[in-house]
Amino acid sequence: MAAAPNDLQEDGAVKSPAMPARSALLPPLNLPFLSPHFCQPASSHEHKLNFKKSKEVCLSYIQDAVLQKQWERAAEFLISYIESLEKDYSQEYMGPSEMIWRIGTEILCHHSRSSMKELNSFMEQMKILGVKRYLKVCLEHVFQLLCNGFIDEAYQNLSLAESWRFGEQTVIQDKEMKLIQAYRGLLDYYKWSKQKNILLEHGEDGFEDLSVEQEMHSCFRKAAVNLKEIIKAPGVWDQFVKCYVDLLEFYGDCNEARQVLHDYAYDSKFPSNPNAHVYLYQFLKRQGESKKALISALKNLHDTVPSHELMIDFNLMLQKSKKRKKRQLGLEVIFAALDYAGWKENVKAWSCLAKQLKQIVMSEKHLDWLKQEWSPRKDWWPAFHFSRYLGKRNWQENQSLSYEKALVAGILLGKDDKYFKYICHQGCKARMKRFRILKKFVHKHSPVYMRISGL
Repeated sequence: MAAAPNDLQEDGAVKSPAMPARSALLPPLNLPFLSPHFCQPASSHEHKLNFKKSKEVCLSYIQDAVLQKQWERAAEFLISYIESLEKDYSQEYMGPSEMIWRIGTEILCHHSRSSMKELNSFMEQMKILGVKRYLKVCLEHVFQLLCNGFIDEAYQNLSLAESWRFGEQTVIQDKEMKLIQAYRGLLDYYKWSKQKNILLEHGEDGFEDLSVEQEMHSCFRKAAVNLKEIIKAPGVWDQFVKCYVDLLEFYGDCNEARQVLHDYAYDSKFPSNPNAHVYLYQFLKRQGESKKALISALKNLHDTVPSHELMIDFNLMLQKSKKRKKRQLGLEVIFAALDYAGWKENVKAWSCLAKQLKQIVMSEKHLDWLKQEWSPRKDWWPAFHFSRYLGKRNWQENQSLSYEKALVAGILLGKDDKYFKYICHQGCKARMKRFRILKKFVHKHSPVYMRISGL
């Protein structure tokens, strides 16, 4: 909550209306953790005693302020918390805990008068005072720099962190160092991409400055080494994998790119990850691979995320197949996708289903496929997709959608279905020929409804 102009003091501090004015006997509170203009007036003596007795109370106040996005109030309570730690009667030195680092970063990122300069200063303090967390703080600092567009500064911080050493390296530090190197590889890829775009823009013949090409190849080598290293370890490395594959594809090493993507999708050391199958499918498609290979990649994606947007592509490929099992799988895929709320108004999905249902009804073959898919849905799809309310809304917002859905509703629920009747009535009233044809088609094939419903 931003401070009103009358609440600002001469030194830039915010005077809290909830707290009494600072006593003249108390010196201003200056801590290395926050910029001076965050030094709020100290709490009352009673509040300070409460904070000393129970730091948990203060932390709960901080949490409440952060959750309500009251960043000035949160900064005040954080300073009170740090002050209580400094005056702890145990006389033991207490470095800044991870909690202070995390909360302080959050406050500085959202405070109305914070700047990148103050955030940088805070992060440097955290690095110095929290040696064991140095690499973790560096990663957070780099993330904040990148979010604010300071690419070069982020790269410098990663380079400094990569050369950092403190005592005997632990397993955790080793993992964090690999992340530091990986993110440096990511920024090397970013530089490579910029140089590549310059070359492509000017063309190889019209660009005489070899320094750009040399810089590009230098960035490629550095990026490839670090990206290749990180994706060997178990984990979810989507962005790193995509960048590494892009490098390999550009330089024509498609076999290595295919192997990387295959391992990322199927090697058991990596956690189950739908994106891995997406990246493999997209690569295979770019390479002009066979339909069999594309279907295999999308089948694994379907098994993991049946609501993925690529299920339309999957359905279209399966419908074109000459094999009965694949066409049946196509019907299963599109039904499964439409089970999800995010697909309720997807015209293309309804069009795919309507087309396949129409083919089945006209040929009167494979009605068993239709019955198999409809049986577990007949109790909840009518309310989910085919209510009269949805009919009115679909007609007003998208008549193409309402047409496809009405065809499906007419086949699955019969000519007396309320959605089908409402849409056909509106279409015929508007003298739209395709709705009259739709009505005749459903009436002609109404026995299909009886057969798949088991009536």
